Amino acid sequence: MSDSNHQNRMQRKKEVVDERISRATEERGVLILLKGNGKGKSSSALGTLARSLGHGQKGAVIQFIKGRRETGEYLFFRDHPRLDWHIMGQGFTWETQDRERDIKAAEAAWEIAKGLLEDPAYNIIVLDEMSYMFKYGYLDPVPVVEALKRRPAHQNVIITGRTMAQPIQEIADTISTVQDERHAFRGGVKAQPGIEY
Repeated sequence: MSDSNHQNRMQRKKEVVDERISRATEERGVLILLKGNGKGKSSSALGTLARSLGHGQKGAVIQFIKGRRETGEYLFFRDHPRLDWHIMGQGFTWETQDRERDIKAAEAAWEIAKGLLEDPAYNIIVLDEMSYMFKYGYLDPVPVVEALKRRPAHQNVIITGRTMAQPIQEIADTISTVQDERHAFRGGVKAQPGIEY
């Protein structure tokens, strides 16, 4: 491609992007869902959280499942002055094998989340692996949808998990699906700190 062809192509692309930017005038928080079987949903959410903290915003993380092991991200973020981190889970459901205990843990996590969703001091809230609470019937998505709709207008929320309840998807602003093409664990590579946790 010649320099002039490249320049013309990039100019047309710039015009399209500029037009989209000019139409995006609404200022409010967004609900982002990160779903799918691929690795990286929580990592993406925490990367966005880091970006938000970098801009001086206040955030919170509620982990609905992780809880048995101190993750690298928790060790990194735990002392941040503008971040609250709540590890509420009892571990993965196949490890606990105690439905009643898992439901109580989910309900306790939701009570904290509900309070955060009412607090205008928080700019960003990550509800990590919350989607499993709906899949397993530990939480009803309807009150969650209502709380998300009533949250402060500027507040951003990210929910992660493989599957997502339809009522949550219906009110989401952004939905990204992380696909699984290959995973080292299935190839026999042991989970390791810094990569899996």
